Amino acid sequence: MTPDTTAPAPSRGTSSAVLLMVAVTAVWASTFVIIQDSIDRMPVLDFTAARFAVAALVLVVIRPRALWSLDRGGLVRGVLLGLALAGTYLFQTYGLLYTSTTVSAFVTGMFVVFTPLITAVVLRRRLSLGTWAAMVLALAGLALLTLRGFSIGIGELLTLGCALCLALQIVGTGEWVAGRDPYALVLVQMATVAVVCGVAAAPGGLEMVPPDAGAWFGVLYTGVLATAIGIVIQTWSQTRISATRVAIVMTMEPVFAAFIGRLVGEELTAFQLLGAALVLAAMYVIELGSAGGGGSEPELADQVTPAAADRKLTTTAAAPARETPLER
Repeated sequence: MTPDTTAPAPSRGTSSAVLLMVAVTAVWASTFVIIQDSIDRMPVLDFTAARFAVAALVLVVIRPRALWSLDRGGLVRGVLLGLALAGTYLFQTYGLLYTSTTVSAFVTGMFVVFTPLITAVVLRRRLSLGTWAAMVLALAGLALLTLRGFSIGIGELLTLGCALCLALQIVGTGEWVAGRDPYALVLVQMATVAVVCGVAAAPGGLEMVPPDAGAWFGVLYTGVLATAIGIVIQTWSQTRISATRVAIVMTMEPVFAAFIGRLVGEELTAFQLLGAALVLAAMYVIELGSAGGGGSEPELADQVTPAAADRKLTTTAAAPARETPLER
């Protein structure tokens, strides 16, 4: 495994991508309270299917011919990313039946570990020392922000599957968005998640129409702002910055959630403040490494052609390797 030294110096594009990802992460954090209220009004899987169906519909209305920009390979990869994203929600939803929300939040945050591991093991890219340091800081911060005791059981294992799926979606997006229309790729993902969650909800009787105004608000807020707009921004950002940087930025979600919770009257402890500080430190370390040009990952995904990215994923996945996504 040899280091990749092609990472360019930071540009206005990469800075904009990071700032937009921070803003989107804040929006995702704001959905915790809204989702908790919505799933008191309608079943979880029905809500998720409705949310992603709304997201897909909005994207189609805005750009009716978006899918024409994708070739067959783009469609297939969009479906694969959608399956990973659906796995994120399904594993977390069923994991919450057996574990607490705080433990779920921490275990889900393990995507910040899986993302660089997949990058290093599957894609054969050497990561910088700063990247590993940022990962450790972010994980420690997540633990302080969320944990109040911990044990390993079926709930934690299911939620670990959620974290792995999310990491696969992040890494896959970074590899496969190169040279493709991010908007169209997201549209395929949204439709895929809606179908998968709808099928999963069907045995209990699918009820995708929200029963009241509160549920409608939840579906529309999360479907339009957090999902359609948010994931389009994430996908576009990954044409500018690496999957690992995106993962580190996304660990800001529980930080924003903690401060939003404080605004609505929840307690914010000294341990949570320290955890927030560690997550911010992780972001500083990863951004400092990028500014110094010391990162080993290529920063611009669009420097790679779709064919090259597809070959890279196919050949490295087939090679022998120690191979080991959320309420957004």
